This record gives sequence, C-alpha cells and structure tokens, in this order.
Amino acid sequence: MATIENLFVTRLYRGEIGPEDGLLAEVEQACRSLAVDDAAGIRWCRKNGYPGYTSYASLNDLPWRFPTFKALARQLDRHVAAFAKDLALDLGGRKLVLDSLWVNVLPEGGAHASHIHPHSVVSGTLYVAMPKGAAALKLEDPRSGRMMAHPPRKAAAPRELKTFVSVETQPGDVLLWESFVRHEVPVNRSAEERISVSFNYRWG
Repeated sequence: MATIENLFVTRLYRGEIGPEDGLLAEVEQACRSLAVDDAAGIRWCRKNGYPGYTSYASLNDLPWRFPTFKALARQLDRHVAAFAKDLALDLGGRKLVLDSLWVNVLPEGGAHASHIHPHSVVSGTLYVAMPKGAAALKLEDPRSGRMMAHPPRKAAAPRELKTFVSVETQPGDVLLWESFVRHEVPVNRSAEERISVSFNYRWG
C-alpha cells in the first residue's frame, strides 16, 4: 500500500485587527495623510515611476513618529510571536523584532511586481482599505524556480499544490508569511485606493 505525506510546508498566517478600539480607522487616516504630506515619499514615487504612494523610501521610523503606528506595532508583535511559535523557530531566547514598516496607497491601475524580502524572517501586510475590485495578494510556490522541466499544474489542482495562490482579504486582516516567499499585487481594478501597511521582522 502506498502512502503520500506533505513535506516542506509553506505556511500562511491570517489574523485580524478589529475595529473595536478604533485603531484600524486611525491607521487609515494616518496613511491617507502621509500620502498627501510626505513630500520626500511623493518625490521618490514620481522619480521611480511608482504607482500611487509608498513611505518605503522616505520614512523608516513610523512607530517612533506616530502613536498610531506604535500601537499597531504592538499588535503586530503579538501576531508575529504566534506565527513564529507555529513555525517551530528556534530563536535562541531572542524574539523576532520589527525591522521596517511602511504605508502603501495603490490607485486604480497600480500594481506591485513580484518580489521577496531579503534579510528578514517574517514579512506581512495589514489590509487597511480593500474596495471592491482591489487586487488580492498573489503568492508563489517558493520551489518554482527549481522545477526546471516540471510540467504545469492542472487548473483544478488542490490549493496546496498550485504554483500561484491568490488570497482575498478585507480591512483589518493581517497576513504573515516567511520572507523568502515571492509575492505580488496584481493590477488594482477598483476606482478607489487600495491601502495597506507592510512590514518585516528580523531575528533580534
């Protein structure tokens, strides 16, 4: 009798920051304000042809500058600690610590190309505003670059066997993945802005 088991599993964590304490609304307001007021970030986006706005290249200390992002970081710390436990990471008595956190405001027609986050252990995104038609996160099987002559998967393949998986989200969702997982944001088909806060955690 033959048996098949799953090995080398890629895990995706989904948590939530609820609307109860008003933090999500505060984060959205802060994101929209930065997209208007962060002159250095706006210049960088225009110079580099970046769609919409990101604080990635201009503000690397948002939790220090703004109490709202400091409160958000505390909640993210708890989610990341839970994910690290699930991953059975041997941290040697240390913790995963927030290394960077940035705002993304993606307008209609904007997209983020496929990428990974080097020098980090866990990466993730808080979804702040996800209007109807906003692009889902698209994750890629991290083995795909090594598959060489591998045939494609069938369209009806089980989710865990697909080469690409799109993950639908709603405001307040927190998604976490290991930083080596390649991911992208396809074109935003909504006339409204897709707003998120992305972040990286390193081994402290």
